[in-house]
Amino acid sequence: MSGYKSKSVSLSGRSMCGRWSLCNLITLAMILQCAVISEPMRGQVATPANEQKTTIHGVVINSVTHEPVGHALVFSGDGRLGTLTDDQGRFEFVLPQTADAGSREGSTGSEVTVSFTGGGFGGWLNARKPGFLDSTDPFARRWGQIPATGVPPAPGVELTIPLTPEALIFGKVNLPGATGADRITVQLQRRRVVDGRARWEEATAVNTRANGEFRLFGLEAGTYKLLTNEVMDRDPLTADPRGPMMGYPPVYFPNASDFQSAGTIELKAGATFQAELSPVRQAYYPVKIPIANPPEGSYVEVAVQGQKGPGFELGYNQAEQRIEGSLPNGRYVVEAFSDGEQPAFGLASIMIEGGAVEAPAMTLAPGSFVQVKANADFKQNAETLAQGEIEDREKFPSLEAQGQNLRVRLQPEDETVTRHSGIWSTTAGGDVLTFGRLLPGQYWVKMDALRGYVAAATLGDVDLLRRPLRVGRGETLTVEVTLRDDGAEIAGTIEGLNAPEGAEAKVGEATSEPAAYVYCVPLPDSSGQFRQSRVVRDGKFDLKQVAPGAYRVMAFAHPQNEMEYHNSEAMRAYDAMGQVIRVSAGQKESLRLPLLAGSE
Repeated sequence: MSGYKSKSVSLSGRSMCGRWSLCNLITLAMILQCAVISEPMRGQVATPANEQKTTIHGVVINSVTHEPVGHALVFSGDGRLGTLTDDQGRFEFVLPQTADAGSREGSTGSEVTVSFTGGGFGGWLNARKPGFLDSTDPFARRWGQIPATGVPPAPGVELTIPLTPEALIFGKVNLPGATGADRITVQLQRRRVVDGRARWEEATAVNTRANGEFRLFGLEAGTYKLLTNEVMDRDPLTADPRGPMMGYPPVYFPNASDFQSAGTIELKAGATFQAELSPVRQAYYPVKIPIANPPEGSYVEVAVQGQKGPGFELGYNQAEQRIEGSLPNGRYVVEAFSDGEQPAFGLASIMIEGGAVEAPAMTLAPGSFVQVKANADFKQNAETLAQGEIEDREKFPSLEAQGQNLRVRLQPEDETVTRHSGIWSTTAGGDVLTFGRLLPGQYWVKMDALRGYVAAATLGDVDLLRRPLRVGRGETLTVEVTLRDDGAEIAGTIEGLNAPEGAEAKVGEATSEPAAYVYCVPLPDSSGQFRQSRVVRDGKFDLKQVAPGAYRVMAFAHPQNEMEYHNSEAMRAYDAMGQVIRVSAGQKESLRLPLLAGSE
């Protein structure tokens, strides 16, 4: 997420990155317009006298204020169209039309799709301007926000392209007695939701200027934490050659000593937040921790007072086969991980009290193996199942090719752990998936069935659908999974999305971007499992093979990417929304859901 981001409406999958000046945009627009003008000249094909012109026009608006955005670049991702909006945010393309021409009806989403099969172009139509987010960035594009294909022609319909304004964090780091040469890195961590659970990941980082000021731009709306990295005091005028090395430990906004207790910064689209950080100069003391069975390579994590999170660092000296560096006074847990073909893990607890520390040698223990064995208890003949009852085949091509009915992922239970996140099985044979050399810790097990649903997942008497998997050192664990195909069916209609009576269906309408999103969230202590579905313009949805249990079913106009459906406290905000139902095996439930606005 570092660097400039602008939001767009799309016409191609190709991203154009970087921060653009108005001069850059004008130059690119002129080049693209020249390309469009010259395109019909290729091959010296004469334009038929009866050829009609197709006009694409629209307006670029600020998605928050709904005001027009002037001097924004509107371009096709294939590079064949480009122009700047006028002072009122309007743009227009005039193209020859030989046979078929397509454009998109007025859109309220973040993309507009345009398709020309005659003498035009194909792909997505994008907009960009400094100060706005860039939805052509593949890391910024979320599930459900990318149109699947072009749509049929609708000449003369005005397109609306919304750009989301970037959020900013700026401020100053106060280093006492610092000179202009003393720079420090400011790091921003963002809270994201993955598989219904919150996680922290680095969003961006920037070095302060000579005067200590910093500016973090191109930020999406969200929840953040701000901190400084460690920096050593290299000033020879203040250094005592007979004393300890001095440095500035991390400081966590507003003034916390560890990542866990740091305050959060809530940013809305287009918001600006000012922060000030004041690291305190402290003595640093040497730390050495030998490794008894050194690996080929290793990385080290340091937790202050046992609280994990970014900030303090030590390194691994391959030549000396030891962990080394320096830390200020305090209690720390140092973890070492090998990252070679034979992963291993070790940890040491150290206490620094005004002097150097050389800890006893650390012995790395080998990682563990986890085998996931799938037992199919299917009642129906797969050959006679309706097309929709074997779901999401395109999502699991490798598993289907191996005859598997299950996809499994392990996610560390600690939301601050970023390494080894989202671990997929590495080997598969028959109905057994194997995770090799897992590091000790607790993991949530995420399972998706290719056919049917996951009825049970256990390790001994531990229900892994409700509790995390605990992995120790050098052990082999076998998880038993039961798959069934007698799940319930939840179908229905979203009110307000039905096509007008008698209206003809448009070619390609079913493959356009979703008109709504349905979420089927299990209630606390329910045996149900989370499901979601995208809904097209007819407003109908149909979820098959739903695990029996109690659910809250909701329909939103925008994808709810930050929904923590595993967090009962967070889900209280949805208590008055949607409908609550209870389904049993084989039951079919029909619903009519109101459309909720939600947030983008």
